[in-house]
Amino acid sequence: MTSRRRGNSIENATSSHYQRLTADNSLLVLIDHQVGHLLTIKDIDQEELRHNVLASARAARVLGVPVILTSTAPNIFGPTLPELTEALPGVENIERSIINAWEDPKVSQAIKDTGRRKVLFSALTTHVCLAFPSISAASEGYDSYALLDGSGTWNETLRVSAIAQMQQAGVIISSGFAAFVEMVHDNANPIAPKVYAALDLPGGKSLSQLLKGRA
Repeated sequence: MTSRRRGNSIENATSSHYQRLTADNSLLVLIDHQVGHLLTIKDIDQEELRHNVLASARAARVLGVPVILTSTAPNIFGPTLPELTEALPGVENIERSIINAWEDPKVSQAIKDTGRRKVLFSALTTHVCLAFPSISAASEGYDSYALLDGSGTWNETLRVSAIAQMQQAGVIISSGFAAFVEMVHDNANPIAPKVYAALDLPGGKSLSQLLKGRA
């Protein structure tokens, strides 16, 4: 496969155009990170998942990336993780009954109101609450990203089948860590240490200190 670079974009023989993620063209959608859902997750360590979701939320805030938070049926699945709502002061938690968040009028309108076309999805569970809206977004022409490190499901079979389903629909499989580091783009960017600290990367404190020393 041949490729060529044009500024922030890459073109190749299989995909006509790729524009990298930036803080100005992206938004983060966090779906159903609720206490009851978290307790059912088996394909990723629950505490690691909790850490990753909070890291993405913090990094989005540092970069000024809009965040949409939504949950469903709290009487069944419990409340949204308290530490997640605390990390997102001023962000409304949109409660809905429709399973596919993309089909909820309030959620879809909130996404459209941002005017952004690159949508980063993180959800519990992967096989339903992540797959359904990310596929819907891709079908409507959005650049749809599934952040697996902030998502989880009940077993490996559901995880693998959901990933295959999303890929076939044109969803980009990624992670919160990769997405937000891509937005940093340049370690000379003064905001880089703050983003790495928000992500709480392995060795991130040392890296942040090093970058601050270079500023």
